[in-house]
Amino acid sequence: MEIKSIVTGKRGVSLPFTDYCEPMVHESIPFQELLSNIIAYGKQKSWRSFELRGGQNLPSGAIASATYLRHTLDLTDSPEKLFRTFRKGTKSAIKKAEKEKIKIKTDCSEDSIMEFYELNCITRKFHGLPPQPQSFFKSIYQHILKEGSGVVILASYEGTNIAGGVFFHFSDEAIYKYGASKREYQDLRATNLIIWNSINYYLKEGYRRLCFGRTELENEGLRIFKNGWGTQEHVINYYKYDLRRVHFVNDNEGGLSRYPAMIFSKMPIRLLKVIGDVVYKHMG
Repeated sequence: MEIKSIVTGKRGVSLPFTDYCEPMVHESIPFQELLSNIIAYGKQKSWRSFELRGGQNLPSGAIASATYLRHTLDLTDSPEKLFRTFRKGTKSAIKKAEKEKIKIKTDCSEDSIMEFYELNCITRKFHGLPPQPQSFFKSIYQHILKEGSGVVILASYEGTNIAGGVFFHFSDEAIYKYGASKREYQDLRATNLIIWNSINYYLKEGYRRLCFGRTELENEGLRIFKNGWGTQEHVINYYKYDLRRVHFVNDNEGGLSRYPAMIFSKMPIRLLKVIGDVVYKHMG
């Protein structure tokens, strides 16, 4: 997809807002041939660069612009067998959440995704990030949830939503795409209960894998959390080709530095929503 931005420049990304998207190439087609065509097309369209989010067949000289981890859970066993593979702390967190009278709702309605959006704004503020626009989540409803390719799972306590997760699914695999929660209820372990319910939901529906999404290498806490579910860990490499320098580069645009993040974390959510509406179209 082509991104036109006065901030990040005109570029190609396969695919925007995805954690990973391996190139789909028939074995009879040399990958270099496809790559040459992408380069020619990018030059014709005046791209600055293009990015591939994953890739096993790139030329040997290609260097990764960024490296992440993903964690996948095999869903071919029974819930009981899967539960036994979880780390002790994960099991305890699920049991604790089940005792706390937390209510779980699994839905694919527009109301549910909007309820999640409000939780997401709180979580993004905590991490010092502007939230994705409301229109972004409305598009998720329109093109994914409404089409039967995803669900929203919300956890509430005493009538208040305290955590939520957005899951996409296709073929025989599901992905835990977005998660959000209120920090003041963290001790109730609602997120653990959401994931456990998603596992049971996708087992019942006949899916074979649940992916926990992308993890930054430096986020050791999140990595430990995801490994606690008996998952398998995989490396995801992103590759960025600079069409001006005519080679793969490792200067991928990173996230926000800690100073803007500190400023954003102090802003009111209403202002962060406005900033998110303006800047998110330049991301991806």
